[in-house]
Amino acid sequence: MEKFSAQVLRYFLVGSNHAETKYRVLKIDRTEPKDLVIIDDRHVYTQQEVRELLGRLDLGNRTKMGQKGSSGLFRAVSAFGVVGFVRFLEGYYIVLITKRRKMADIGGHAIYKIEDTNMIYIPNDSVRISHPDEARYLRIFQNVDLSSNFYFSYSYDLSHSLQYNLTVLRMPLEMLKSETTQTRQESFDIFEDEGLITQGGSGVFGICSEPYMKYVWNGELLDIIKNAVHRDWLLYIIHGFCGQSKLLIYGRPVYVTLIARRSSKFAGTRFLKRGANCEGDVANEVETEQILCDASVMSFTAGSYSSYVQVRGSVPLYWSQDISTMMPKPPITLDQADPFAHVAALHFDQMLQRFGSPIIILNLVKEREKRKHERILSEELVAAVMYLNQFLPPEHTIIYIPWDMAKYTKSKLCNVLDRLNVIAESVVKKTGFFVNRPDSYCSILRPDEKWNELGGCVIPTGRLQTGVLRTNCVDCLDRTNTAQFMVGKCALAYQLYSLGLIDKPNLQFDTDAVRLFEELYEDHGDTLSLQYGGSQLVHRVKTYRKIAPWTQHSKDIMQTLSRYYSNAFSDADRQDSINLFLGVFHPTEGKPHLWELPTDFYLHHKNTMRLLPTRRSYTYWWTPEVIKHLPLPYDEVICAANLKKLIVKKFHKYEEEIDIHNEFFRPYELSSFDDTFCLAMTSSARDFMPKTVGIDPSPFTVRKPDETGKSVLGNKSNRDEAVLQRKTAASAPPPPSEEAASSSSEDDSGTDREEEGSVSQRSTPVKMADSGDSAKVTENVVQPMKEVYGINLSDGLLEEDLSIYTRFVQLGQSQHRQDKSSQQLYSRCPDGVIKLTPISAFSQDNIYEVQPPRVDRKSTEIFQAHIQAGQGITQPLGKEDTSMYREYIRNRYL
Repeated sequence: MEKFSAQVLRYFLVGSNHAETKYRVLKIDRTEPKDLVIIDDRHVYTQQEVRELLGRLDLGNRTKMGQKGSSGLFRAVSAFGVVGFVRFLEGYYIVLITKRRKMADIGGHAIYKIEDTNMIYIPNDSVRISHPDEARYLRIFQNVDLSSNFYFSYSYDLSHSLQYNLTVLRMPLEMLKSETTQTRQESFDIFEDEGLITQGGSGVFGICSEPYMKYVWNGELLDIIKNAVHRDWLLYIIHGFCGQSKLLIYGRPVYVTLIARRSSKFAGTRFLKRGANCEGDVANEVETEQILCDASVMSFTAGSYSSYVQVRGSVPLYWSQDISTMMPKPPITLDQADPFAHVAALHFDQMLQRFGSPIIILNLVKEREKRKHERILSEELVAAVMYLNQFLPPEHTIIYIPWDMAKYTKSKLCNVLDRLNVIAESVVKKTGFFVNRPDSYCSILRPDEKWNELGGCVIPTGRLQTGVLRTNCVDCLDRTNTAQFMVGKCALAYQLYSLGLIDKPNLQFDTDAVRLFEELYEDHGDTLSLQYGGSQLVHRVKTYRKIAPWTQHSKDIMQTLSRYYSNAFSDADRQDSINLFLGVFHPTEGKPHLWELPTDFYLHHKNTMRLLPTRRSYTYWWTPEVIKHLPLPYDEVICAANLKKLIVKKFHKYEEEIDIHNEFFRPYELSSFDDTFCLAMTSSARDFMPKTVGIDPSPFTVRKPDETGKSVLGNKSNRDEAVLQRKTAASAPPPPSEEAASSSSEDDSGTDREEEGSVSQRSTPVKMADSGDSAKVTENVVQPMKEVYGINLSDGLLEEDLSIYTRFVQLGQSQHRQDKSSQQLYSRCPDGVIKLTPISAFSQDNIYEVQPPRVDRKSTEIFQAHIQAGQGITQPLGKEDTSMYREYIRNRYL
């Protein structure tokens, strides 16, 4: 928690850790009208020391000594972090996070969403130099709503993938020790390493990596203080989406987390940012990562974690659409000729460096059109990929998969999701996925053909994902989200299999697990679509499954109109706000203002303002170091260049910063369950599993559409309406309004109509039931024993089943305290029954009582001395302690 205290001549920013045992103080000068003067005293304070410091400041700055009412120091605001500092035409502002909400938890590291912020002007009124355009710039800056899908974490690097973050943890200890000697010489805080030298083996190495600035949105706001303050003050935020749901597998909690990172390079709105800039950054580039973890074990080192990453982004070419004609679908124009695919080469070089090989392109752009529109992009992209591939080694070439998804959607003979499932299987097999534990023994006992064909990189500690799928259509919204969902669903099956949670890497539709994952992906798609296109998704997974209710068509029309209105009237203002927030445009006295510029093309394409210093080779278009380490991503390779990006620090093993248990549960403060477990996530058992008694609780069981927890309706009319909607969607072809609604969305086209045929359906027939008949409801609740347990107990049991049950009973009894009667029972056990002896560190250990082990005398004395020290009774120092302290003073200060 950060506290902000103010005074007339300066601000004091007081920051603390969660336990409020360590404090740092920043002093910000308010007498400079246009410069930012910020001082970090480089000292870590205790709670008592910071109180005394603020007390002295308060006492020394009163207008009249001894008058309490005329205090020169008062609290201005309390905040949770500093977003950064910004200046327009007058002085600097500080942007603070005043409200936050916990959205997810990964390995005990909390991820928060910004709920509210506060901008405070730093210079005081006596030195302020007013400017007439300052207020307008302030309004434009505040148009970027920081309370809308901006996320941060104090201890987890959100700009990197889980694979990168955990790969850093596996770095050999010898390298870390060599790095710490270097870091200590450049140490920012002279008190950081105090006391660790004399602790012997109690030191623990902590690693902090530099964020990946492409996905950081406040990098420009923090740049001015980056080298002036301690790194603990720097809080990097990302923009995109973060959601977490709980998959309950027979009581075992598994967290499914979806994190989307939107690129801050070439960022903007739908029609105003298309294609790529001169540096290879593309519009609407989002990296989506799905993380699966066993929530019963929290730490990264002991727990089971898996992740899969995929990317969406605009076609990497110089192209745009002119919206001045006010057409729903402006024509696509290629702005510059690029015969040597220079911009595509820069883009794919970035991807090879971050993800490794192979890079797989899934192009969903239309290929058959009466009037050439989207096909322009397909033809150019194919030519660019073919040109670049001829210079790459054959094993690392870019894989190009073209598929006209819109044509398949309109055809009655084809099933879109079946075809996507085939593509997804081939993609996941090529790239693999990340898991931080070696293959389970069950995969050896029950080998699966699909598992043995899996790609990626197998290492002793698990698996690494090498390469990535890059999906694009024109807007990278509706079609792209459905394709990413299908690939994510396929990867989720492999992730569950790798953690030993399912017996085959395959997931069916209409299961609780897939419904939970689909809802997570729809929220993800809606959020990204609102950010880029101005409306929610027009076409969803249910639309492509052809089971969407008929009321969905009217919603699609409204979303299409909302998207058109946003693109025509509000996108220009949003683009100006993004350019100002990201530092693409810097207000300067005597130069044109932001609203006076006819276009922002020159701001995003730096080669138009000056000649670039070097030009890449047309044939060797990649970075040499990147190609040497393929298929591994260069960013994760242990080399000198990457080691420079790491900050290594030595901690005491009981330090709060690295103690995840204390960080998460906070036993040092009085709290409630509501505060500690404030994350109200979606649960498969509560929100999707049927409430009927006797239903199989497995989240991998295929259920009827009316069986889920979310579709149980209270009255007969609503239920009949829902059944009618499903029957209408299942039996009739899509009405004309669906295609009419698509006229201005990304899935419309002038494609030739396919011949109508039989409709391929994936829906399940629904039976109607009368909810008013209480007798029938009772009959449904009390089900036959055969349906509940699978057998009739009245029938005689097989001898093999009886033997298995006997072994199960013996295993259970071996956990309890053994008495004479149980020993006699064991002596009469049939042959083949395994006898287990409890092994424990406790002399008596069972479910009824536990006898703790005996503590030796020396440990008791150490504990008593610790208690006395807490009461202020200190033990006299011995000779050894005195000599050790003298040696420490001599080495440190003399």
